[in-house]
Formats: sequence, C-alpha cells, structure tokens
Amino acid sequence: MNRARREPEIGKGAVAGLIGGLAGSWAMNRFQAVLTKFSDAKDGSQQGQQAKQGRGQQGQADQGDGGDADATLMLANKIAKTVLHRKLNQQEEQIAGPVVHYGFGGTVGALYGAITEAVPAAHRGIGLPFGTTVWAVADEAAVPLLKLSKSPREYPVSSHASALAAHLVYGLTTEVVRRTIRRIA
Repeated sequence: MNRARREPEIGKGAVAGLIGGLAGSWAMNRFQAVLTKFSDAKDGSQQGQQAKQGRGQQGQADQGDGGDADATLMLANKIAKTVLHRKLNQQEEQIAGPVVHYGFGGTVGALYGAITEAVPAAHRGIGLPFGTTVWAVADEAAVPLLKLSKSPREYPVSSHASALAAHLVYGLTTEVVRRTIRRIA
C-alpha cells in the first residue's frame, strides 16, 4: 500500500516528542532502578556498587571530595551557584535533580519530535539510534566535558553498557510515545 506522506507539523512533532521524552525519562529511571536492584541481588554489593558508580544523566559522578553525587544534582548545583549564588540545600536537591533529568529528557525528546517531522527517516529504528546518540553525546561526551563525571576511560565497560541500555530504553519509549501521539493528533 502506498501511503501519502503527510505535511510536516513541527509544533505537533515537538509536543509529541516532549511528552515522549518525559515518558522516556521516567522509563529510563525505572529501568535503572531495576538494574541496580538486580545487580545488588545477583552479586552482593560489588556489581551493585559499580552500577551506582555509573556516569551520566542518572549515574554517579566524582565530586573530588571522596563522595559521589548524581550528575543531575551536580548540574543543578552549578546552575544554582550561577543563578542563586549558592549551593542547593538537601530539600531543594530532591526537587532539582528530577527537574534537571526530566527537563533534559523532555527537551531532547521535543527536538527529536521536531526533527522527525522534517526528516521522517530520523525515527527509523524505533528510537534506538536516537537513544544511542543521546548516550554518546550526553553521557560519553558532554557530562565529562562539563566536569560532571570523570573521563569515560575511568569507568568499567559495565558502566558504559548499563548507561547505554538505559538510554536505549529512553529512546525506544520516547519514539513509541511520540509515534502514538502523532497518530492521534
């Protein structure tokens, strides 16, 4: 069957991508929680600690003081220092970490949704190439460049693999939700 190509609607695509990106961020969090729980149960605390010491959007990043902090919290604190001229307190961090995570996931999803309207081939692979790209650009490049984590070479392959898997879940979920919304709207 030869379907007629519909005209791109960038705004609708961006909104669908935003919703998809938020859903993808949620699914990514759930996947990482299950992965961490599974790792803890399977190998005692050794592999579970490795999973918790991952990097990127939801991974752990070295603070330089011997402790680890979520990269999203570190970014939230960098923003707070610039805007508020102070570090966030614990209660503010509990809000700011998820805001940064979902804000990033939603924004990237919106960009993806807009791009898929203009370049339909961008959604091929049911979101897996998209998730891989987000992992490579954000986790592997931007997070270390922003000093929100150590160099990628300083983490075990298992950390990279679990971060990639989480971003594949993000990409797949973002695409499925985006595609469903665009079929309706």
